Amino acid sequence: MARRRYLAFLAAAPQSFDVQDGGAERQAQLHDGQQQQDTVEASQEHLEIEQGPYQGPRIRRTFWGTAATTLWDGGGTMTSQEVRLCGLLLREHFGEVVEKVGTNLLRAGAQNLRSILQETGVSLDLVKKSLCVLVQHGFCVFSPGRKGRGSPSEYCASCHLILRILRYPRYIYTAKTLYGDTGELIVEEMLQRGRVTMSDIVKVVADRLTQTMEEGQSMDYNEVSSAFSKLVETHFLQRCPRMASKAAADSPEVPVSTEPPAPESFADCYTVPHVTLVGRGKRQLEDAEEQSVAKKARMDSATHGDEGIYWQVNLERFHLHFRDQAVVGAVANKLDQTSSEIVRTMLRMSEVTTSPDAAFTKPLSANEIFRSLPAAYNIQRQVLDQYLSLLVDDPMEFVGKAGESGGGMFVVNLHRVLSNLARATLESVVQERFGSRSARIFRLLLKKKHLEQKQVEDFAMIPAKEAKDMLYMLLSQNLVQLQEIPKTPDFAPSRTFYLYTVNQLSTARMLLQNCYKTVANLIHRRLFETSNSKRLLEKSQRIEAILASLQASGAEPEQLTEVEEMITAPEKQQLDSLRLHINKLDSAENQVDETIFLLECYIHTTASSSS
Repeated sequence: MARRRYLAFLAAAPQSFDVQDGGAERQAQLHDGQQQQDTVEASQEHLEIEQGPYQGPRIRRTFWGTAATTLWDGGGTMTSQEVRLCGLLLREHFGEVVEKVGTNLLRAGAQNLRSILQETGVSLDLVKKSLCVLVQHGFCVFSPGRKGRGSPSEYCASCHLILRILRYPRYIYTAKTLYGDTGELIVEEMLQRGRVTMSDIVKVVADRLTQTMEEGQSMDYNEVSSAFSKLVETHFLQRCPRMASKAAADSPEVPVSTEPPAPESFADCYTVPHVTLVGRGKRQLEDAEEQSVAKKARMDSATHGDEGIYWQVNLERFHLHFRDQAVVGAVANKLDQTSSEIVRTMLRMSEVTTSPDAAFTKPLSANEIFRSLPAAYNIQRQVLDQYLSLLVDDPMEFVGKAGESGGGMFVVNLHRVLSNLARATLESVVQERFGSRSARIFRLLLKKKHLEQKQVEDFAMIPAKEAKDMLYMLLSQNLVQLQEIPKTPDFAPSRTFYLYTVNQLSTARMLLQNCYKTVANLIHRRLFETSNSKRLLEKSQRIEAILASLQASGAEPEQLTEVEEMITAPEKQQLDSLRLHINKLDSAENQVDETIFLLECYIHTTASSSS
């Protein structure tokens, strides 16, 4: 069930979102029309072999550690903590064989099929199916071999795309908040299947919605198609780019590509095809033979006009939405709700014209902002000018002034807001781990940049012995750095200044690796808890299936009670305790992922602004 995959996220998620139209930078994967269908079939077949019918991705988040060895990734570098987490995610959602193949690609880089077989020791059939699964979900790309024309194709896995599995519940919840149950199921099914045609997803979602309706009611295909079109219009869904032609692929001049082509490279990226799909959703058939006949009939059905046009979830568009929500939330917490609504309006207006990597939004005049404010806010022009001045003068520098024309030109300082949020996160970590006095020293170093130990004692108003111990503790955890400035070339200690400082960017990177380790530890703990109670969980699932079957057949209440009593009171208590522990682990995983997203945004914008 979709709701069970992100139940923990719903408990702590914000209750208000706002639809934001416009374009953004998107990421997509290599894809070919006919190969896509083969990939779907192979991936589903493999998942049946590996762990029974595929139930789709789930979502989750643990204890502090240090970053480890840096490894090579097709799109850059990665650490052993990231590889470990990717392996756990692949194992949890696709099975051990896919985990082995994916982890090998992450560690070794681009490899051909023969190399993968030798490194993993897995049979050829399972390796091919595993690669189909990875390509189908966009975690792996393939390209011509580096030895030139006629050489075997090479496969390369992307670590950062595999890590996006952590955020699947948040994507689904956002779609539900913006577009209701229909949007939720569309995004969920597309995340489960990887890449799929519009007609297929409309049928599946309509059938699932029909199952939840009362007897005699069903969901029309046109309603699902309308919700699909809205998701495309707001760029939450996008077409998969087609694979290069065979002639171009065989060209010796073509280099090995480790990154998929961007969907924006072709004009029809967000063009919804005309689909001739008429009908309503169907209820699930009870008889297995009838289901098989119905499935064959669907496969042999007439074309709908969108053959070879495959769609995927635009994760980068969701990330821009999350980033804007974080900015708006920060303004609301620091000032008030009206200020946050003004900033929300500015972000919506500049969404199309501002690059996703930009440190500032495009300048907007006060007149434009006033005309674009929703009427429900009931903000007068004079009040707007006062709020804009307040935002500009605030020390957090949420909004900057870029000119005087049109009543004043204003921009949202995205990089500054993300930097402040990352800084607050670092301060919170120090306070939770080392106490309020250590957090005071940490904030002092962030503000003053460089201080000697005596200056830290004086400014923080902490006794010398305690300040020295706290500084050394922070230094041992790499949260604080020590910089030596010699008076003479011999670096004599008596003639050297020792200054303590904090490098916010490197500290954020270290904390990000700690978060990856935390999530991996949480997953390990959850697997341990479930494995210890495997027999009891299987018994509970069998009893639930029997109860559902009896209720569907109209059994007597006495029969239902008799079946329910098959689980004893101590077993029920054990099950309740297990579910409570699993829910806590899921909730913790979702919370850590929010920290991961914030730190990733800060590191990315800092790197973009400095380049």
